[in-house]
Amino acid sequence: MRIDGRKFDELRKIKITRNYQKFADASCLIQCGNTKVLCAATIQKSVPPHLKDTGTGWISAEYALLPRAGNQRTSRQRSISAGRTQEIQRLIGRCLRAVTDLPSMGEHSILIDCDVIQADGGTRTTAINGAFIVLNDALNKMKNQGLIEKIPLKKYVAAVSVGIVDGKILLDLCAKEDNAADVDMNIVMTDEGKFVEIQGAGEESTFSQNDLEKMLRHAKKGILEIIKIQKNVLKKI
Repeated sequence: MRIDGRKFDELRKIKITRNYQKFADASCLIQCGNTKVLCAATIQKSVPPHLKDTGTGWISAEYALLPRAGNQRTSRQRSISAGRTQEIQRLIGRCLRAVTDLPSMGEHSILIDCDVIQADGGTRTTAINGAFIVLNDALNKMKNQGLIEKIPLKKYVAAVSVGIVDGKILLDLCAKEDNAADVDMNIVMTDEGKFVEIQGAGEESTFSQNDLEKMLRHAKKGILEIIKIQKNVLKKI
């Protein structure tokens, strides 16, 4: 058994509350174990300069960790230029664009803010899972307003962490497990089982092809469970 009593291939409990903020175009609070991320979408009737007059849309994200999200206070992020922050928000944007038919959006953009209000591991994967929910809701709002003709989502997408701790392959690592991991990976996949992104490294360790295949199997199992939760949530309201 693990630190929190889960099985090796068991996800933490996930709870998604839609329409969490009153004034955002779409929002949700997503909780994965003790990790909590607030996701909010803003619809913009414009696109970045490189897409102007192309007739295609754009999706991007911003990510921030609030000062007391973790055990220790971190400095308030007054700039989005920090390396880790840029890496994560670019990852979120790539994952969402990968499953969206951008030309069907016309020259509109959706910006999704992902603010971590409590961090206990898996903040980037939790942000991706919540961002997909608010992207869906924002696109529905655009359709209802007559800004687009159809919902341009091609697939569902979700993400999960997986790693090796004390020789054991674990799914959905909490912070203590993540800190002790010999190998740490973040996997993003669609509901068709196709990969969007794989991020992984040995933390002062190495791993075999057999280890990699086992981790990918664990991740696929977890991601398909998360997508099932997403589908159930989006059926409501």
